[in-house]
Amino acid sequence: MVALAVVLGVLGSWLFFLNDQPLTGDTWLTIAFLAFPIVGVAIVSHRPQNPIGWMFCFIGFGNILSVFAHEYAYYALVTQPGALPGGVWVGWSLFWVAGVTWTLMFLAFLLFPTGRLPTPRWRPVAWVIVGGIFGLSVLTAFESGRLLDIPVSNPTGVEQASAILAVIRGILLPVLVGSIFAVAASVIVRFRRARGEESQQLKWFAYSVSFLVGSLGLGLLNTEMLHNRAIEYAAGISGIVAVVAVPTAIGVAILRYRLYEIDIIINRTLVYGSLTAVLALVYFGGVTATQALFRYLTGQEQLPQLVVVASTLVIAALFNPLRGRIQSFIDRSFYRKKYDAAKTLEGFSTKLRDETDLEALRDDLVEVVRETMQPAHVSLWLRPEKALKAHR
Repeated sequence: MVALAVVLGVLGSWLFFLNDQPLTGDTWLTIAFLAFPIVGVAIVSHRPQNPIGWMFCFIGFGNILSVFAHEYAYYALVTQPGALPGGVWVGWSLFWVAGVTWTLMFLAFLLFPTGRLPTPRWRPVAWVIVGGIFGLSVLTAFESGRLLDIPVSNPTGVEQASAILAVIRGILLPVLVGSIFAVAASVIVRFRRARGEESQQLKWFAYSVSFLVGSLGLGLLNTEMLHNRAIEYAAGISGIVAVVAVPTAIGVAILRYRLYEIDIIINRTLVYGSLTAVLALVYFGGVTATQALFRYLTGQEQLPQLVVVASTLVIAALFNPLRGRIQSFIDRSFYRKKYDAAKTLEGFSTKLRDETDLEALRDDLVEVVRETMQPAHVSLWLRPEKALKAHR
């Protein structure tokens, strides 16, 4: 499969340049999908019994096959009409390749991390996903009109059935969307029941999905309200990061590589993400307010360079104090055990400097260990005084 994928990838790239296609956001998104086969190979080689690795391999292969089929059809039908055989049918096969690829992707999310359904009751959800995506592929394959973005008519399009196909699509889409929400619900159900390693595995997955949610949120906000080019770029970059992050996080979780570092990563992301947002708001808000005031007083549009320099110095001065406050707030809000443990240790270190009663200190030390580490059992052994003197 890897060898065939490499051959198709090379041929698809060659046809891409022959077709003189521009490098767009969709192109980079397609390249980002290479993370799936890379992670899939790693999972299969170490956890061959887990079907998610095999699914990722087929997802990556399907993505490369889609690129090759699209560029082949475009070259055979648009760039050099008739130069390659079967261009229409190669383009038509894209409907089915895309259907299989998306089916495997949603099933992989449903089976994560164990490779099995949460319970047998989730089988109908799996069948709805398979049936819904397959049904949409059939509908798309028999709809009249152009063959994707290629200016050629769909060879199997049935214009007389357009009304019926529209009705069926209207039924299938809500069912499919509901099943996708059910996949998200399955992850939540798993997380509520998970303990130990499985809990950490699901945290990796949730962390990676947050990039996808952020990308969709920025895209929706920009489309409905802002229409800003910078936000559009940010949404696109976030989407590309999400496409790479999701399979990577799943691979880390299944292979259990640095599994328990996710809490540190989430903590740092919350801290520095919030810090960046606040500093950006302070900077742009300060510059905007100063510019409005300067325009009102002087009638000039351009701010003096000194104002920009002063704003930068203010941001630099705010960095460390603000970071400390945000870190403390996040620890109190989301990492309460860590915050309580830190406060307990701080109080014990203060008492340690002043306490002279060894028995009281021993009891305090045992209590601190109980509160901060919460072990199943704790005991403290003190060396006998004679042995200690002999050692000295």
